[in-house]
Amino acid sequence: MRFMIIVKSSPEIETRSGVIADDQVFAAMADYHEELARAGALLDASGLQPTVRGWRVRYAGGRRQLIDGPFAESKELVAGYTIIQARSREEAREWTRRFPNPAGEGQDAEIEVRQLFEIDEFPPDDATDRFRQMGMGG
Repeated sequence: MRFMIIVKSSPEIETRSGVIADDQVFAAMADYHEELARAGALLDASGLQPTVRGWRVRYAGGRRQLIDGPFAESKELVAGYTIIQARSREEAREWTRRFPNPAGEGQDAEIEVRQLFEIDEFPPDDATDRFRQMGMGG
């Protein structure tokens, strides 16, 4: 089972020129991710650049429109992620309980955890086989 730990953005993160965390938080994240790696549970992790360096694609009426950042509603933005492998939902919950506070100890913050689909959860067909051949979906 794979899970994505989603670190929510904040106005502070969006205005820090791409620096997600201070040195103390960054060190705590490094410790946590090293522990995940030693346990064989870490699949991927990264921080995201602020939305001022990004864009969105809006689909409407059969058209696509590119919209440059920054984006106003920072509470709905993602600042970074970690993807873990766990044997069960309970194991994943235990790992995420230990995730360092991305805003720093004593600060308000929130992370979100979502289970990823596995390719075997989709009915076998040509499209599913194409994804499987690309090594996608676990």
